[in-house]
This record gives sequence, structure tokens and C-alpha cells, in this order.
Amino acid sequence: MAIENTVRYSDSELERFKTIILDKIDHAKRDLELIKSAYMNDHTNGTEDTSPQFKAFDEGSAVNSKESNSALAIRQEKFIRDLKNALIRVENKSYGVCRVTGKLINPKRLELVPHATLSIEAKNIQKS
Repeated sequence: MAIENTVRYSDSELERFKTIILDKIDHAKRDLELIKSAYMNDHTNGTEDTSPQFKAFDEGSAVNSKESNSALAIRQEKFIRDLKNALIRVENKSYGVCRVTGKLINPKRLELVPHATLSIEAKNIQKS
């Protein structure tokens, strides 16, 4: 006979967190599309008729901007993956349990950082 973990959020609380996570995923996907569209933007920003020096500066700026957008896109994709993993934890009813202390993560923390797997207590232990 399996012993069920008695430290967990109730089904109704898990449903509330699931709603928060799904909302965050939708928002994060929209943000990712904006980042990708900015990354794919090949426009010259109206510099086609300006001096060659300004054009070179603008092209350098565009490369830097694309690199920044690429880094943002990678970070956003990781965020979405972390949120999806949180949904899996909701489904298997292990969501909100700190992976270090085994205690429930403060619900306010989960509302702000729904993909959190560590309580503040555990984060502080890691910093020490």
C-alpha cells in the first residue's frame, strides 16, 4: 500500500493555482511571439537614405538588438517550459511542495512565481 504525501494543497487550491499558471502561460506565449516578431524584423528603420556612417551604426545596433531579442526569446521559452512543468506537478498533486524542505511553499509566493519549487526558507539555505 502506497503512503500518500499528506503535505499538499487541496484540490480546490490546486485548481486555483492551475488557473494562474494557465493564464501566465498564455501571457508568456504572447510575449514570446512579440519577441520573435521583433527578432525577425528586418526593416531598416528609415535609414536607407541617410549617410553611410549612420547606416553602419544602425546596422550594428540592429545586430545587438537581435542578440538581445534572441536571449530574451530563449529565456521566455524556458519560463514557458517551467510553467508547463508546474502544471504537471498540479496534475500529480505535488505542486507547491518545496523540493528541499518538503513543506508547503507560501501561497503568495506561488501566486507571484507559480513555477517555484523552493520555499523562501530553502532559497535562503542555498544562499548560505
